[in-house]
Amino acid sequence: MAILVTGGAGYIGSVTVEQLLARGERVVVLDDLYRGHRAALGGDIPFYQGRIGDRALVARILKEHQIESCMHFAALAFVGESVADPAKYFENNVEQGIAFIGTLVGAGVRRIVFSSTAATYGEPETIPILELSRQWPTNPYGWSKLFMERLLASYDHAYGLKFVSLRYFNASGATERNGENHDPETHLVPNVLSAAVGKEPEVAVFGNKYPTPDGTPIRDYVHVVDLADAHILALDFLRKGGKSDFMNLGSGTGFSVLEVIETARKVTGKPIRIRIEGPRPGDPARLVADAEKAKKVLGWKPAMSDLASIIRSQWQWQVRNPRGYASE
Repeated sequence: MAILVTGGAGYIGSVTVEQLLARGERVVVLDDLYRGHRAALGGDIPFYQGRIGDRALVARILKEHQIESCMHFAALAFVGESVADPAKYFENNVEQGIAFIGTLVGAGVRRIVFSSTAATYGEPETIPILELSRQWPTNPYGWSKLFMERLLASYDHAYGLKFVSLRYFNASGATERNGENHDPETHLVPNVLSAAVGKEPEVAVFGNKYPTPDGTPIRDYVHVVDLADAHILALDFLRKGGKSDFMNLGSGTGFSVLEVIETARKVTGKPIRIRIEGPRPGDPARLVADAEKAKKVLGWKPAMSDLASIIRSQWQWQVRNPRGYASE
């Protein structure tokens, strides 16, 4: 029996694969490598390059490896790109996702941990954000994830598919082996550190007139290892007969873009220059999680999600891997 990890060559997926293997789980990875990296995985892990909507391929994997559960990370996840090209996001995240979940159900797999996002909430009415807060995304990426959440709930009712949907906030940080390395890179922490290491002359700050103390957007940053641990705890919860549920994952503390940059200056000792640009379409002003439910139900304890630790771990990874996974 094994766990299928879709998107397992991606940022959060590869770290979760690391953690699963460390505790002796059998893991199989499916990834189309559109934005994932084969080098993020050990060579001895059963790996299939392909799309999750390829029903024949997925059915073969489920049968050959006796898959008993799934962790589903595979999705496009750039907010700005989703606004510019929504069709790409609905086709990849929703159309492919429907085919994939249908194949799981048809093969008798009844446990899935789903990688969701705080983007399903949109502009929040209250801070911190609770799981019962209104969900009205401000971008197609958020809508694509919300649609899949609704699909999972419907499939639980109709077919007995048990799931935990983890709505995480800003994944950040690195392990010794794996770090954040996208092309293009749209996330703040690696871009700030690229400027610190000299790969970029300055870091772009998108908007400085938001209704926040310093005018820049506020986000809740959570270490990627803490996220991986939550996925494993969620799988254990389902294996023990836990009911389907939705849970936030975050530190509960928000930091503005300028606060992140200032922390990075202190951690790296580098004078990081900034460039103010216009706000990105679809970006809410403030997103901070209430993650008490995950702590209570799963026993989750985010141990590494203070901002300095997050930035230090990614900085160390970038220094060791100046060209990202291409360094290998």
